[in-house]
Amino acid sequence: MNNINERVLNETQVILKNGYTIREIAKIFNVSKSTVHKDLNDRLLKIDKEKHKKVSKILKYHMDIRHIRGGESTKNKYLNSKEG
Repeated sequence: MNNINERVLNETQVILKNGYTIREIAKIFNVSKSTVHKDLNDRLLKIDKEKHKKVSKILKYHMDIRHIRGGESTKNKYLNSKEG
């Protein structure tokens, strides 16, 4: 197995176990968000279709709630700047 396939399977294991976001996985594996996205959407499909289905559900969930997270993040940033 080559290094890319190993990374894809390791990323898959992490997202299935912890439900991390693409950004969090990119930080763990020291790769770009684009790389993780390609790994989990394209490469994983060719390696393991069943795991791809499971990962796709997690990624869809993150896409569905990202506007909520963004709003919370902005709110917290604003509140923290007011306190300082």
